[in-house]
Amino acid sequence: MKRLGGFLFAFCVLAFPAFGAQYKAALVADMDSGRILYQENANVQNYPASLTKIMTLYLTFDALEHGRLHLDDYLIVSQSAAGASPVKLGLAAGSKIKVEDAIKALTVLSANDVARVLAENLKGGKEGNFADLMTRVANEIGLSGTNFENSSGLPNDDQLSTARDIALLSMAIYKHFPQYWKYFGIKTWTYNGKTYTNGNRLLGTYPGCDGMKTGYTNKSRYSLVATAKQDGHHLISVVLGAESKDIRANVSTRMLNKGFEMVKNGAVPSMYQTYYAPGQEQESYVKSSSNTAPTFKAAYVAATTGSNASAKTSYSTTTVSSGNAGVQFGAFSSYNAAQTQVNNVKNKIGVNAEIEQTSNGLYRVRANGLSESSAQSIKNKAVNAGIDCYIFH
Repeated sequence: MKRLGGFLFAFCVLAFPAFGAQYKAALVADMDSGRILYQENANVQNYPASLTKIMTLYLTFDALEHGRLHLDDYLIVSQSAAGASPVKLGLAAGSKIKVEDAIKALTVLSANDVARVLAENLKGGKEGNFADLMTRVANEIGLSGTNFENSSGLPNDDQLSTARDIALLSMAIYKHFPQYWKYFGIKTWTYNGKTYTNGNRLLGTYPGCDGMKTGYTNKSRYSLVATAKQDGHHLISVVLGAESKDIRANVSTRMLNKGFEMVKNGAVPSMYQTYYAPGQEQESYVKSSSNTAPTFKAAYVAATTGSNASAKTSYSTTTVSSGNAGVQFGAFSSYNAAQTQVNNVKNKIGVNAEIEQTSNGLYRVRANGLSESSAQSIKNKAVNAGIDCYIFH
């Protein structure tokens, strides 16, 4: 699994119209820089409902990336999966579903039976084992307030997460598996003659919206993760516990609008609040002394300016041998952001990375044509230098 390391969040304290008790938590952040633009109760635990399926999909994409699954493989439906509570696709026990259709069933329909199919096929036939893996990986990628008990988000009092963690998990998919990001933007999907519509109302109505996921149970109420691209910026909003579908859509829209207004105008808040991963020192309110807005730093965010500059690790140019492996240092929605990461990789570990544009418009930063040992050596150096990466073949 890919590891994101320790996190520092800087939450801007801004005037922002709120719906008060009509939702439980919210935030909006820049997907590329990691800057948190606004937050309300972002570290308070809530029931994630079907936002849980974002982690199920993260592990599915990881299996695809490492060849344990293929998009045209078929998965067997167990009696347990067939008996899952709605919303579901209605698969019969003993039937099969193609992996790519299973992914679409989660991103568009949020099918609980298909989530269980993926869990059981990925982890020895037992959803409980898969949930343990989900929580372990959540801890590895820095989700400090999250615990999973199932793959779907069906009600369980011990299944909890936070707006902060949901945002980071969503960004982890965006950074680690950009080739699969397109599935979160599918508006309609037809399977066995029936057409299903994505519950994310912002798809097709909000300018530049390209995903991502809805959630609902009686206890969790209505939740929504929404992402959008405008003018070279890619933002994510998370709303948890809204009282209706209208409220979650409206709050998401207003947060994204405010976020794009901030990044367009280069707004610099005068105050911000920082939160650290467990074990790190906490601060309360701190005045911003620079001319740039505060950011949170994760291992996948380039840390080349400000107070992080003194923490850089210097390496001479790394000697490598050739082969069929490679190392990816992230995927970005703008060429300039990718170039910043290229410079970061060169300055910190002496590796000459290249920018490749993907079919869905992202710019990924990669070192290609490496031997397995060279790729592993580069990965180790990058992790030690605070740069998130993974090996591909």
